[in-house]
Amino acid sequence: MNPSSVSSLLESVRQEVIIWRRYLHRNPELSFQEEKTASFVYEQLQSFGNLELTRPTKTSVMARLIGARPGKVIGLRADMDALAITEENDFEFASSVPGVMHACGHDGHTAMLLGAAKVLSQLRAHLAGEVRFLFQHAEEMHPGGAREMVQANVTEGVDLMLGIHLMSHLSVGKIGLTYGAVTANSDRFDITIQGKGGHASTPNSSVDPVAIGAQVIANLQQIVSRNADPLENLVISVTNFHGGTGAYNVIPDRATLSGSVRSFAPEVRELAVNGMERIIKGITLAHEATYSFDYRYGYGSVINDEEVTRSVEELIVEEWGEDVLLQHPPMMGGEDFSAFSDVVPSCFILVGAGNEEKGIVYPHHHPRFTIDEDALQDGVRMFVRYICKTLAGTPGS
Repeated sequence: MNPSSVSSLLESVRQEVIIWRRYLHRNPELSFQEEKTASFVYEQLQSFGNLELTRPTKTSVMARLIGARPGKVIGLRADMDALAITEENDFEFASSVPGVMHACGHDGHTAMLLGAAKVLSQLRAHLAGEVRFLFQHAEEMHPGGAREMVQANVTEGVDLMLGIHLMSHLSVGKIGLTYGAVTANSDRFDITIQGKGGHASTPNSSVDPVAIGAQVIANLQQIVSRNADPLENLVISVTNFHGGTGAYNVIPDRATLSGSVRSFAPEVRELAVNGMERIIKGITLAHEATYSFDYRYGYGSVINDEEVTRSVEELIVEEWGEDVLLQHPPMMGGEDFSAFSDVVPSCFILVGAGNEEKGIVYPHHHPRFTIDEDALQDGVRMFVRYICKTLAGTPGS
């Protein structure tokens, strides 16, 4: 396979990838609603040729590129959904859908994988093996589209998988890799404290769920600071606390709390669940209240396989040089790519898309989030070069 020919093909899709990204950015769709997005992706893939297309779920797309000779099967994944956020950017291609925007880079992910599919579809005769392009729905909403796609058998026979996430906190031109856990287990909880309402002037006649809830919040942090191993990562965040109707002189009969728990190790995850229940039960019992505790396991931790990650690192150094590579620390955010990394040796790659000089500094899920579009070519190049290196075969006739 002639490297210069591959470079020419990569360059030929550069502007098209930007056009696709801007179209997707202007036309965002929420999780499990990506019908127009999936249709757009399907139509583009259909125009490339050499691809076998299917719809594993209602709003996802899979394309298979089967090389001229047998070999490994490699999956490449992009997520396609947007967020319920009102965009504050004034781009010409800003979201045309009120209250919905691509604030996490998924428009770029989809465009990059389309670009890789177009290039690789033209190199079929040079590939020994199969490339499976997975355009996934609903990364942003639990239970997540990745799990549904795994249940639809898209990973059957896949030897390894790659995923890319554009990151605004990394400068464009940098690529981050993490060995082992990349993202955290991300769980959610709801607590209801049932007390006894009354008048603010006679608190002795009531069982105040607000006061009890405040003690629960304070004591939950004991799990992090005193129960968990200090060398382990654990975050328990109460993000909602509701009680009362707005009256200044009424003690409510009920209060609700909810929030998020982040961890890496399975045993720490279980320690958090059990510790939370013990504390909630003890405090409510001590104050003659009752409670309900609903803990919901969310996405698991994305785990980068050591061998696959090493092969990606070698490619980065060969293609971009050592200065581009960053050994990135694990992140406490969640990602449903974990559904793939649970069943297939995988590598989740972080591609820098921030640029202070251009004012591209806003974090993910911010109403002014955007990416430096130069990063798109890095993503396409990563996918294409990895496939060419790993599935290099004898050119066909």
